[in-house]
Amino acid sequence: MYPGTFAATTPDKPAVIMAETGETLTYAQLDERSLRLARVLAAAGLVKGDVVAMIADNSPEALEIYWAAQRSGLYVTAINHHLSADEVSYVVADSGAKAVIAAGAKAELAAVVAKEVSVPGLWLAYRGEIGGYGDYEEALAAAGTDPLPAQPRGADMLYSSGTTGRPKGVMPPLPPRNVDEPGDQYVGLLGHLFKFTPESIYLSPAPIYHTAPLRFCATVLAIGGTVVMMNKWHDERALEFMQTYKVTHAQFVPTMFVRFLKLDESVRTRYDLSTLQLALHAAAPCPVDVKQAMLDWWGEIIYEYYGATEGNGLTFVDSAAWRTHPGTVGRAFLGVIHICDDEGAELNTGEDGTVFFERDEIPFIYHNDPEKTRGAQHPEHPTWTTTGDIGHLDDEGFLYLTDRKAFMIISGGVNIYPQEVEDCLALHPKVTDVAVIGVPDPEMGEAVKAVVQPAPGVTPGPELAAELIEFVRERIAHYKAPRSVDFDDELPRTPAGKLLKRRLKDRYVNQ
Repeated sequence: MYPGTFAATTPDKPAVIMAETGETLTYAQLDERSLRLARVLAAAGLVKGDVVAMIADNSPEALEIYWAAQRSGLYVTAINHHLSADEVSYVVADSGAKAVIAAGAKAELAAVVAKEVSVPGLWLAYRGEIGGYGDYEEALAAAGTDPLPAQPRGADMLYSSGTTGRPKGVMPPLPPRNVDEPGDQYVGLLGHLFKFTPESIYLSPAPIYHTAPLRFCATVLAIGGTVVMMNKWHDERALEFMQTYKVTHAQFVPTMFVRFLKLDESVRTRYDLSTLQLALHAAAPCPVDVKQAMLDWWGEIIYEYYGATEGNGLTFVDSAAWRTHPGTVGRAFLGVIHICDDEGAELNTGEDGTVFFERDEIPFIYHNDPEKTRGAQHPEHPTWTTTGDIGHLDDEGFLYLTDRKAFMIISGGVNIYPQEVEDCLALHPKVTDVAVIGVPDPEMGEAVKAVVQPAPGVTPGPELAAELIEFVRERIAHYKAPRSVDFDDELPRTPAGKLLKRRLKDRYVNQ
C-alpha cells in the first residue's frame, strides 16, 4: 500500500497534520503533489537508482518529497539541517544527488550548499526563496497529473548521525516491486508489532530527517493512518497535542521521557491521554528508573525496540516482558543475534561483546566506503553485521545493551561503560542532562569525567560536583564513578536526542 491507495478510497482524510498550526495535507493532496513532483524529477533526468536529497524542516513537503521518490524508484536522502554547511555539502556530494530540495526556513544553509556543490540536475526551494534554487510550487504547478508509466519502489539512503566521524550513507538494495505492491517490511512490522491501523493517529515529535521519524511517518501513510507532526519538541505541548488530536500512537526518545518526568505534577496530570494506545521508544537505551516511572504513569502501553539506520536487525519488548527483564531492549524480531569478542568468537550467555545480527543476505552497504562496509561485517560471516553496539544476551534470549564500543573508557586496564554512569545520574533532581566520557589521564590512561547540565536554578560548582560523585559511588562500583565533574549550559545533542560525545571528547583531547 501507499498514499495513492487511500487517495482513491478516503481522499479527504488527513494524511499529515502540523501540530502547532493545524495545517492539514489530505491523502488526495499528498497523492497528487507527490505525483507532480515525481514528474518534475523525471523531466530533470532522474532515473531509477538516482538520489534526491532534501534539506527539509518538519513540514508536509518532506513527506511529499519522500513519496515522490518512492513512486519513482529513487533513493531519498534526508539531511540533518543542524549540520554545518560543510557537512551538508559533504553529504550532498557523497550521495551523488541529482536533485536537491530545500526548505525556505533553511535558506542560509541551503544557499551555501548550492555554491559549494556542483549537482547536475534540479534545485528546488519550498516555502521561501533560496539563491540558486527554483520554486517548488511553480515546478509542481507546471507538471502534469497523468499516471506515471511505471512506479518502481524506491528506498531511503540515510546518513548515520556522525557521532564518531563523518556521516556514512546507508544504502539498502532497491525493493524488487512497484510502490503499490505488498511486501514492505516496515508495513508488516508496524502493523504486527505495534498495532498500527488506518485508524491510527501518530504523533511524531522528532526531526523528520532522522531515521525513525521518517520511516515511521512514511509507514503510517502507507497503512492509511494520520501523522501529527510537531514542528519542534516541547515537553508540555507534546502532552497537549496528544490530547488535542486524540493521538493513539506516539514515539519518543529517553531524553523526552526524562523531561516529561521532570515536569511539575500539576502539569503532567493536566492532559487527557486516554486515547493513547501505544507509546514507542528507541534511539538510545532508556535508564531503568526512567522507564519504570513512565510505566507507573502511562501503564502497560510502552513498547521498546532497538534497531539502526542500517536496518540490519531489530529487537522488540512490550511492557510486561520488560517488567520481568528490566533494562532489556527485547528479543530479536528481525535477524539472529550473536555476541562476539574482538576476534569474532561467539561469547557465552551474560558476557558483553559486539552485537551482530545475522541475516540471509547482506542488508546494506556504506555508500562509497567499502572499507567501512567490511568493517561492519563479521570477519568470517559477512551476513552478520554490527553498528558497533556492545551488549549481552540472557538465557532467554533477551538483549541488554551496555554501550557503544567507540565510547568505552579504559581506565587502568579496566573497561568502563559510560551509559551505566549516565543512567545513574539521569534522574538526580539537580541534573537536567549528563554525558560521561573518558579523558586523558597520565596515570590511568583515561579517567571518567561527567559533563552535567544543571537543573534550572541549581548553582554549579565544587559542592555540586562532590554531591554527584558521591551519589554515583553509593549506587555502583566506586571505580566507575566520575573522577571529576564539569558543568555546561547545554550538552550537544541532535534534535532526535542523540548525544554528540565526539564534540565533548574533542574539548579534552589536547588539554
